[in-house]
Amino acid sequence: MGNWLSGMRAFYLVALGQFVSIFGTTMTQFGLTIWTWTFVTEIQPTADPATAMALVGFFSFAPEVLLGPIAGALVDRWNRKLVMVISDVAAGLATIAVFLLYSSGQLQLWHLYAAGAVTSAFKSFQWPAFSAAISTMIPKEQYTRANGILSLTESVSGVLAIPLAGLLLNKIGLTGIMTIDIITFLAAVGGILLVSIPQPKMSAEGEVKNNLWRDSIFGFRYILQRPSLLGLQMVFFFGNLLGSIAGTLLTPMILSRSGNDEQLLSLVQGAFGAGAVVGGLILVRTGGLKRRTNGVIWGWFWSSLFGYTLLGIGRTLPFWMVVAFLSSVVVVYINASNQAIWQAKVAPDLQGRVFSARRLIAQVVGPLGILLAGPLADRIFEPALREGGSLTGVFGWLVGVGPGAGMALILVCCGLVLMVISVIAYRIPAIRFAEDILPDHDQDRVKADAPNTEAEAVPA
Repeated sequence: MGNWLSGMRAFYLVALGQFVSIFGTTMTQFGLTIWTWTFVTEIQPTADPATAMALVGFFSFAPEVLLGPIAGALVDRWNRKLVMVISDVAAGLATIAVFLLYSSGQLQLWHLYAAGAVTSAFKSFQWPAFSAAISTMIPKEQYTRANGILSLTESVSGVLAIPLAGLLLNKIGLTGIMTIDIITFLAAVGGILLVSIPQPKMSAEGEVKNNLWRDSIFGFRYILQRPSLLGLQMVFFFGNLLGSIAGTLLTPMILSRSGNDEQLLSLVQGAFGAGAVVGGLILVRTGGLKRRTNGVIWGWFWSSLFGYTLLGIGRTLPFWMVVAFLSSVVVVYINASNQAIWQAKVAPDLQGRVFSARRLIAQVVGPLGILLAGPLADRIFEPALREGGSLTGVFGWLVGVGPGAGMALILVCCGLVLMVISVIAYRIPAIRFAEDILPDHDQDRVKADAPNTEAEAVPA
């Protein structure tokens, strides 16, 4: 069976297992988001509800980023299939712990911080292992399509899981939703166990050293020696800084402006998911853009316009749903195009280390953005856009006045800055022509090692 379940068939089975698992996890995340908002605004009111919610996001994200380089070095040493299984099992155990605490009436915010941190720590191993595994499972011509399929699985889960979670909360409660989530973890683990995931062949650069520290910094040296790869990651560096601020405030902004309407929030989040489904279907059907760097650069531009700037300006459900949908159509191209570039340019046996360093460069500022989001909203922008606030005369016409207006203004500003960054990136040849400058990992690398290769390779 292991030999039969290889190649694209193996990939499809793993993707199906991930879809089922992500479906359950998405429902749980939505339910816990509503529980957190209710807890900090009604059960045990706090002065800074946006900050409390931001901390949940911080602890669910920071360990994954900070542990990335060490995890990547270990992934290149270990069996990647085993790493993926252990990571999924750990995430399931964390959900079981939250389930038991909630069922017994003992759940507190700090429990969510701890569970999020544990899950995030294991995700630091799961993501580079899974990304590198794809490179050895399928031919490189299928990289963009495969990443589109993975985006599609996440998107379909968002479309179906979030509205369903909104309905089920009133019928089976959070306990029932988490029970479904725990069962779906078995699908993810089972899908991985049934398939063949080849270990990569060793490349000339990929000899794993005995020094873990040296292996941990290998990925950074690799990227710094290739300005085109570094440039791509710097786009994500700034994008994730501003995006983490805006993304953290999106849910509290909508809840604040809708009178805590959970169904409305689920519809907006469902629109995000629907857009990603459509984008994923288009991507899978077409195979992506011929020049994938355009998918990255202009993807950031249009997703920032729709998903941050216009979303912040909007104040009605139909408008929010339209711009959320359009934003997610484009986001699929950002992630799939970028992932395909890296999978094609970096040798598979290096990808654990390089991809982890890549993620750290792109996302190290994410936790900072999450931590900044709450205080910026609660202590500066929200008070400034209440009735009689210091910014009502300047920006009240744009984002309105009252609860949520300050957070809306933050979204608008983040979106505008990201649009400018995208234009700047397009004007830099090393980023714009990255695919021409860098050879694929299975091509002759003599030209890549020659002096002034990058300058000579840039098209006229």
